[in-house]
Amino acid sequence: MSSTPSTTTPTWHHFEKKVDEVKPSKTDINYLVMDYLVTNGYPAAAKKFAAEANIQPRADIESIQERVEIRSAIHSGDIQTAIEKINELNPQILDENPSLHFSLLRLQLVELIRKCTSSPDGDITPALDFATSQLAPRAPTNPQFLEDLERTLALLIFPSENLAPSLASLLHPDLRKEIATKVNEAILQSQGARKEARLRNLVKLRAWAEQKAREAKKDIPDHLDLGLVPDKTNSDHDHDAGTNQNGNSEDAVMTNNGDVDPMVS
Repeated sequence: MSSTPSTTTPTWHHFEKKVDEVKPSKTDINYLVMDYLVTNGYPAAAKKFAAEANIQPRADIESIQERVEIRSAIHSGDIQTAIEKINELNPQILDENPSLHFSLLRLQLVELIRKCTSSPDGDITPALDFATSQLAPRAPTNPQFLEDLERTLALLIFPSENLAPSLASLLHPDLRKEIATKVNEAILQSQGARKEARLRNLVKLRAWAEQKAREAKKDIPDHLDLGLVPDKTNSDHDHDAGTNQNGNSEDAVMTNNGDVDPMVS
């Protein structure tokens, strides 16, 4: 008497079945993608996507280039150029946002310190002069400003290879990315646009809804995959195609140097 192997196939959770029944409009999805590309500053990719999806962008794609240039300058550490371009675009952006202005100036001080401490005989005078003239007058207006300035100046005291985590983070590229994102949002807000793409808002709403469902002990799967992070098996192919995914090298600057977008990480 022979036994037959089980051919039972896994059944979908009823929640997954309900999700599969939802059929969003392809047009809505296309405009959602376009909104993300425009808001986050991928002009070449937006142009290419508009042509392939046969849709009309709801914003002037050429105007994105100003934000691209500003964020590119910040990502490369050229903060003075970024500030000048922001003021050329709209001087009120920094005038009406002292916190953002101070963050940019502090980042500029970090870049000066990085430069003067890169060699044993580096001259720290430019960094001290900049801190005295640009940040010191602003520091007393806000306790956080004063704390940030003191912490930044500590980089001149301790060797870069032996910094505490709180100081080492100032020299990490993530600080540039963080400030660049805030600048991008401030520019969008000054132009009467949303600070974040609709897709980001939807992801946040989805995370909030899942949290509330679990708190209420709703019957949902143990793990709900967004499906936004590519499989590891495709990572090599995606890396090879990375230089073309955004249309050109200018858009590549906007991909956080190849890191996974914070929205989906």
